[in-house]
Amino acid sequence: LLFVVGTVSCTLFLAVNGLYSASDDVIELTPTNFNKEVIQSESLWLVEFYAPWCGHCQRLTPEWKKAATALKGVVKVGAVDADKHQSLGGQYGVRGFPTIKIFGANKHKAEDYQGGRTSDAIVEAALSALRSLVKERLSGRSGGYSSGKQSRESGGGDKKDVIELTDDSFDKNVINSDDVWMVEFYAPWCGHCKNLEPEWAAAATEVKEQTKGKVKLAAVDATVNQMLAGRYGIRGFPTIKIFQKGEDPVDYDGGRTRSDIIARALDLFSDNAPPPELLEIISEDVLKTTCDAHQLCIISVLPHILDTGASGRNSYLDVMLKMAEKYKKKMWGWLWTEAGAQSDLESSLGIGGFGYPAMAAVNARKMKFALLKGSFSEQGINEFLRELSVGRGSTAPVGGGAFPKIHSVEPWDGKDGELPAEDDIDLSDVDLDDWDKDEL
Repeated sequence: LLFVVGTVSCTLFLAVNGLYSASDDVIELTPTNFNKEVIQSESLWLVEFYAPWCGHCQRLTPEWKKAATALKGVVKVGAVDADKHQSLGGQYGVRGFPTIKIFGANKHKAEDYQGGRTSDAIVEAALSALRSLVKERLSGRSGGYSSGKQSRESGGGDKKDVIELTDDSFDKNVINSDDVWMVEFYAPWCGHCKNLEPEWAAAATEVKEQTKGKVKLAAVDATVNQMLAGRYGIRGFPTIKIFQKGEDPVDYDGGRTRSDIIARALDLFSDNAPPPELLEIISEDVLKTTCDAHQLCIISVLPHILDTGASGRNSYLDVMLKMAEKYKKKMWGWLWTEAGAQSDLESSLGIGGFGYPAMAAVNARKMKFALLKGSFSEQGINEFLRELSVGRGSTAPVGGGAFPKIHSVEPWDGKDGELPAEDDIDLSDVDLDDWDKDEL
């Protein structure tokens, strides 16, 4: 229960700690109101994607409120609980907290805010973005889709990122591609296809940016390319199919709005994305940064290199990487250290020399942890993490109520360990015959 921040606990946390409430000038955004409030708005928006358990988010809250009050009536300032609304966070590529996005003239191409976390810095960035937006309008450049509402009403939209496919180009582009393809089969006369067109175009641009081109949106005129239509049994329009290398195509049966399409594309991307990075705890910064930015950080303490050698250590790391891949959608942090390198940390997590390898899952906000009781194997770790993911498992407070001092160490060089060199002892001058035989 301590490890899952569900709807109930989020609500309680917001009520008790007052991250944002109706009395603030920060506008709470959800999947229900985001499109209407932000995407269809003519206003410039600054939106924070946060998690209630995130320490950095809690420290940002008073500054964010202060900025919202200062910018009231000038720039809209919003906040999304991306832990509660993971689909909305995923839609905009949110991987850590807090993430701040600026929604300017082109609402479908949000910019990342990289500035300071003070109200002064936030306000300055907002006014700078506002100045740019006004200059664009003055010069007649509205920046693509100026609002979702306008693109719908005009029926148009920039289709530059929708890839047109034909009978001749389909196989070489799609079938052997390492990328994921979402392909719309349409007919020019089809009303539903015309309604989908601006949504598909806007989603194509967003998906291209968020996945760095690893998920592609395409379109096939099935009335012209009848070979493809026949091959894939297209009977109605629009029909959307998903193509992944080595797999049979599957029908997309989700919603037809850009947000629905983007959400599915990002799910496909995360399914095919690399697992989170597995980091060695070589400094305090590595531990703090990883554990503050994620709901849970999974920490393994591996045996000393002299006990396992490089091959043994790599086998343990491989198990961790497989589990990081399996649970990558949870957006947990993954860390490891060598037995004895961070003895204070081991003690605070109840490991302290009881046997290696060991694993602890730490909730840094609550300073609680759970220990792996089963085997350090794919099966044992999977059972441990599965229990945590549904809020079960026994927990204990981190010793001392906070992370202990972390020692800076040299990262493992990937090699077997070496025993420390022993001093040579010269016995050439010792005459054993002179020793008292009673002492031998």
